[in-house]
Amino acid sequence: MKYLLDTHVWIWSQEHPERLGRNTRHALADVDEERLISPISTLEIARLLHLGLLRLKHTFAEWRTLSLAHLHATMAPLTHDIAAEAYNLPGNFHKDPIDRVLVATARMERLTLVTADDLILRYPHVKALRADR
Repeated sequence: MKYLLDTHVWIWSQEHPERLGRNTRHALADVDEERLISPISTLEIARLLHLGLLRLKHTFAEWRTLSLAHLHATMAPLTHDIAAEAYNLPGNFHKDPIDRVLVATARMERLTLVTADDLILRYPHVKALRADR
């Protein structure tokens, strides 16, 4: 299986692993599962740090390098097609641009989006794994 981690799941995996559910912990520990992180999540974390809404155990550059290595995660693509798809999603989806890009990435790359976001979990047009159970 190929998993795309939502931003909060990436943070939780390093800062608050107890918030992750058993299925998510298993998926993140299984070396046969592929884990991807979108560059849009890097943007979101940088924004939260800039606004003082998030603190990490290391500098962001160190944290990012260590966390990606710890997760054995690779970078998800962020293409023009994904950017355009973010505002061409089927059905009704909420307005958050980060979530729209993550959902578009998961859909276009056939990834399972690991999230605890109820709005994403209720959206029927993306495959998702509930992160906190």
